[in-house]
Amino acid sequence: MARPHIAAQLEDSVRRRMSSSLRRRGWHERLFGYTGYGTPDRVRVFARVLLSRHEPEESRTALTHAQDSLLDIAQRGWRLFLTAPAVGVTVHVRLGEAQASARSDRGGYVDVELEGHGLGPGWQEAHLDLGNGDSLTVSVLVVDPAVGVGLVSDIDDTVMVTHLPRILIAGWNTFVRSEQVRQAVPGMSAMYRALLAEDPLMPVFYLSTGAWNTAPALTRFLRRHDFPVGPMLLTDWGPTNTGWFRSGQEHKEAELRRLREDFPGMRWILVGDDGQHDPVIYGQFAQEHPEAVEAICLRELTPAEQVLSSGLPVATDELLGKRVQVPMLKASNGFGLHQLLVGARNRTRPGGQA
Repeated sequence: MARPHIAAQLEDSVRRRMSSSLRRRGWHERLFGYTGYGTPDRVRVFARVLLSRHEPEESRTALTHAQDSLLDIAQRGWRLFLTAPAVGVTVHVRLGEAQASARSDRGGYVDVELEGHGLGPGWQEAHLDLGNGDSLTVSVLVVDPAVGVGLVSDIDDTVMVTHLPRILIAGWNTFVRSEQVRQAVPGMSAMYRALLAEDPLMPVFYLSTGAWNTAPALTRFLRRHDFPVGPMLLTDWGPTNTGWFRSGQEHKEAELRRLREDFPGMRWILVGDDGQHDPVIYGQFAQEHPEAVEAICLRELTPAEQVLSSGLPVATDELLGKRVQVPMLKASNGFGLHQLLVGARNRTRPGGQA
């Protein structure tokens, strides 16, 4: 077996020293959960184990569901990244009739599947616990098998104006700027709400290259701007076993393939922006699985945003000349995209004009 990349070795060494120091000071292992998803046959549950100065606690609820009492507290983003992962900790998960155990990875993360839970479609609750008495309840969206269309949405520069990957401004937004002054892209929440008004059971997934550390802040942002509740599929920044940084593009590609496997009969509305890799990722997915894509909706960045986002004044897909056999719709905001999407879907429905 190949040795991990030197960056991962360095990070692991720092984390071991930090963990040892914090444990000597009386810090404890604590669970932090994220919204899961699945089908009546199988679900996927996400969590993380971190070291905390707070004592283990029974029956906490993760702030991930719309009915949870989220507090819109103005926070500086840098606080979200001051974490100490607990590695190799066993987490016990129970959902309905199903139980499973998993060990936290080098980042403290747990991604576990449970089969045969026996629960029907809708919002369900999974119960997680550690051996030290700390326990947590997280929300899990069980998607109705009868639902035929789902929504996958990027976050950065698609629903939230961030201008990523500009290092300086991205750093300002993440580490300095208050959560409450971050702006939503006009019309995107209205578009998503309109789609759910037409099909209330449509699942919404937020697929981003953002770090899991930002999930609480993103949840508050989405709630504050009236976006639909849905599972987030985020990643972990920093070194991996093969390189200095994790590939955001590979993360998105892998999660799209996973959604395709988890919901083989689903057709997806893929929403992103034309400033980074979304046109390429979505276009490639549509080429490989045209039957699984209802439409691709891309928010058009301005020339100035394009330069700041990718260093070029034109959209990525225009450079590559990628063409797909599904509707690829472009507009500067959600209002325009929704209008184009309604027209495209009407044309492809029985009785519509192709």
